[in-house]
Amino acid sequence: MKVNKFSFEFEEYASIDELTEGEAELMRQAIEATENAYAPYSHFKVGAALRLSNGKTVLGNNQENVAYPSGLCAERVAFFHANAIYPDASIEVVAITAKTQDFQIDEPVTPCGSCRQVMSESESRQDKKIRILLMGQSGRVFAIHSVEDLLPFVFRAEGLKKKKFNLNRGSH
Repeated sequence: MKVNKFSFEFEEYASIDELTEGEAELMRQAIEATENAYAPYSHFKVGAALRLSNGKTVLGNNQENVAYPSGLCAERVAFFHANAIYPDASIEVVAITAKTQDFQIDEPVTPCGSCRQVMSESESRQDKKIRILLMGQSGRVFAIHSVEDLLPFVFRAEGLKKKKFNLNRGSH
């Protein structure tokens, strides 16, 4: 047996005020996006804002459904929307935040596994790292350099490809 270790570095800012003006504005847009979230069941509203290489910003928020699996997270709403309307633009930065009326979220929220996989697909498709900014309702902001840091053993397209069996190898 061999024991391996995985680790990554990320930046931690005391608040949104320590971000660059462009990143702080993107986070403010993610905060605004939480206002339009449809979360009548969980009361957990998530907002995402993407800055694209063409200078456009795309927003997303979670959209719940009484049949829970039918809803979508803010990150997937934003990523799918960006790829649908700006297919040639790459995603440079995503800002993600959340709020709830039930308690104060002081720690940065992180994307769920499904969202990480979708974000990874976008990063792989554009062959360019996506910077990720994470925040709760207030407090610290984490900045992650790549989706690969959040999903180190990502399932990639190569996993779907079957190796061709060579029938001309002779019989055994």
